[in-house]
Amino acid sequence: MIQGPCPISWKTKKQTTVSRSSTEAEYRAMATTVSEIIWLRDLLSSLGVSFSRPTQLFCDNQTSLHIAANPVFHERTKHIEIDCHFIRDHIKNNVVATTHISTKHHLADLFTKALGHERFQSLLSKLGVRNPHAPT
Repeated sequence: MIQGPCPISWKTKKQTTVSRSSTEAEYRAMATTVSEIIWLRDLLSSLGVSFSRPTQLFCDNQTSLHIAANPVFHERTKHIEIDCHFIRDHIKNNVVATTHISTKHHLADLFTKALGHERFQSLLSKLGVRNPHAPT
């Protein structure tokens, strides 16, 4: 089992579709991430790595997590394409487990939001980025 505190896959990408809400955008990103998780788990399985637990999928959007966990379609989710809902099957089959992460700890904010110096430096250090010119 591979374990550790660092993400093994992370990317920023402009979505090819227009989302009607931040929840839909987050949900589409979750669906793409689940596809990558499945691919990586299959690759590692073919190399002899076994998995005893589901892969953690972190998301800061509570509504997206509720949609993924709830098998009932709601009026508010009818515009999300059906193929995105395969996340539920993989949660049910223990391939992935979704977890809420506070926006305060969301590393992607470093790339997507204007932050104060202190928060910027805090998130930057979590990525392992150091200033080579800083006094030691």
